[in-house]
Formats: sequence, C-alpha cells, structure tokens
Amino acid sequence: MYRTNRPFSGSLHPVSAFSPSTAPLRALARVIRSKNSGPFELTLDVIFQDRGTFERVRAGGGLTAQVIARHYGLDTGLVKAIHWFAPASAVKVVLARTVVSGHPGDRDVYGAQQHAPLLTLEVPC
Repeated sequence: MYRTNRPFSGSLHPVSAFSPSTAPLRALARVIRSKNSGPFELTLDVIFQDRGTFERVRAGGGLTAQVIARHYGLDTGLVKAIHWFAPASAVKVVLARTVVSGHPGDRDVYGAQQHAPLLTLEVPC
C-alpha cells in the first residue's frame, strides 16, 4: 500500500513537473493499493484525499478501462470493472489476473505489489 503522506525517496517525478490540469495519481490519493480478489482477479483501490478531488478525477475521464489497460500493458477486456464509490471518495478497479494466484510463474501470490504502475499514472483533475 502506498500512502502519500509518507516521504518517498524514489525517482518518480515531482508534482510540479506535470501540467496544472493533470497530476500523477499518487499526488491525488491518500491510499493506492492492490490485492487479490480470489485466485483469478486483482483489485486496485484508490482512496482520494477528499470528495472534491474524487469528483474532479471521475469527471476528468482519466481512469477508464482503456487507460488502465494501456498503462498495465493488458488487453482492455482484462479490465473487468471500475467501481466509483462516492461515500468513500474511492475507486476500485477489477483486473483479471494473467497468471492464477499461486500457479507456477506467479510472482505476487497475494497481488499486493500490483498497484505500483498507478503511482506514475497521470490523470486529468
């Protein structure tokens, strides 16, 4: 799980490197995480800092099945659902796993490291 209130020492671009109308998702969210949703699916959860940010990102159209699939290098059909949940200012993305959890070749049996590509996703806001 990535929480934006912790210092980050990696090589991701600072927020100021992006245009005023877009921002990296990590700058807009309180929590970005992933986990298994059974052996055949993963869920990506993004909990935004506040309702206003949630509404701007949802209206901006930057989190679509096409955008997620392209960012993860997947076919659009593997993005099973995107659920916007206003009471929690959150969005849940359901992806079909390309390798069954625990199967030989699975490098992340719990699906806990699959949120990392979202950290660099630039979205309209």
